Amino acid sequence: MLSFKTVTVLAEVSFWVCTALVVYVYAGYPLLIWIASRIFGTAPKASESNHWPFLSVVIAAHNEESVIGERLQNLLALDYPAHQLEIVIASDGSTDRTCDIVRACGAPNVRLLEFAKNRGKAAVLNDAVALARGEILVLSDANTMMAPNAARQLARWFSHEEIGVVCGRLVLVDQTSGQNADGVYWKYETFLKCSEARLGALLGANGAIYAMRKSLYPGLPNRIAVDDFVIPLLAHLTSGRRIEYDADAIAYEETPLEIRSEFARRSRIGAGGFQSLSLLWPLMNPARGWVALSFVSHKVLRWICPFFLVGALLTSLLLSTDPLYRVALGTQLVLYTTALAGYLWPRLGSGYRVAKLPTMFAAMNLALLAGFFTWAARRQGGAWARTARISG
Repeated sequence: MLSFKTVTVLAEVSFWVCTALVVYVYAGYPLLIWIASRIFGTAPKASESNHWPFLSVVIAAHNEESVIGERLQNLLALDYPAHQLEIVIASDGSTDRTCDIVRACGAPNVRLLEFAKNRGKAAVLNDAVALARGEILVLSDANTMMAPNAARQLARWFSHEEIGVVCGRLVLVDQTSGQNADGVYWKYETFLKCSEARLGALLGANGAIYAMRKSLYPGLPNRIAVDDFVIPLLAHLTSGRRIEYDADAIAYEETPLEIRSEFARRSRIGAGGFQSLSLLWPLMNPARGWVALSFVSHKVLRWICPFFLVGALLTSLLLSTDPLYRVALGTQLVLYTTALAGYLWPRLGSGYRVAKLPTMFAAMNLALLAGFFTWAARRQGGAWARTARISG
């Protein structure tokens, strides 16, 4: 039997370890990677060239009749030589009018790949990429709209042989006003991408807009859920080529109206993250330098951060007879109560603005926790779950 003193010491150590890891994940690592990027990093520059590689824009679509027509018009309006651009719409067993709309488009550089059976995005991407004619793939979503110069911005990087993947910037747009809805969280993530990119340690891409050499496309297991995370990192693992970030290659997506729409996406990301470790674990090798630091700090530790939060809450409750830990417990309870209020009453005007960040933080970590149990129960697959991002 452990003595009371031993239990108390273990609880105290657990509290401070859990608290320190949470602080490191969300504050310490961003500060560390920013400082490192300024001291050791470089700002990569794309080449200006009159040579434009043949691009294949590949979109896997499942029941996208509400957006696919507008998306085709958006892609046909890209400022890129038409004879060097093909648009591949791969329908994954769509049962609505998606295929009819694509067929009716009539543009000579639009190709419809109609797969009768719904198999999931990874399987469809594998088949679509194999049939794509371009030397460079541009992967995107049906509900994304690209800026007219986005294809040129992405393509100009590939004159550098050391570059394998280029990630563009996603701008979130409010559904109601049509205005830029990038919030604190999204700006925070963009800040991390920029810092990591300077160190050659960018992790994955944004499924809304990224480009890669077709020769590096790794092929995916059919049940992979986070394809835009796994594909670039597998390409990096197998080739050693860099993943770059181009903030001027812009795509737009609408944000969901309710935070609960983000919960399913975050849960899926969490489950997909744990799932991806079976493929990406070599990235944790310290010999990989900044990539290993970023992968462990920005991804792995964040995925398991919900357990640190639970640990900090339970140990502070256990130690609450001590005034210090009573304050720590009270602080956590206030934050979680504020988060719950923000979720239950999301339209409280200025009051909700105060609660929004705690609400998003708590919801994100709860979703990641749910994702862990989905992965542990082996229920995570590659089924469709397209959801717009929330702004933060």
